Amino acid sequence: MPPGAAEIRHFHRVARQFFYVLSGTLHMELEGETQAVPAGGSMEIPPLQRHQARNDSREDVRFLVVSSPTTRGDRVDCE
Repeated sequence: MPPGAAEIRHFHRVARQFFYVLSGTLHMELEGETQAVPAGGSMEIPPLQRHQARNDSREDVRFLVVSSPTTRGDRVDCE
């Protein structure tokens, strides 16, 4: 994720997501609370929780996202 980028705040009806940060620091907003997740850190997002991944830094952030079950057709945008 390039510097300054952010996804649209959203939630998933059924899918649970797990974010693992490979490099940089990911800023994750979960239900209005923002947490910085550094390289080597992780965060789990339960279903129905509004969230938004952002890169508030000046360097790229690389991360993995594992979703179960698939998020295909399961995402609801909040904005």
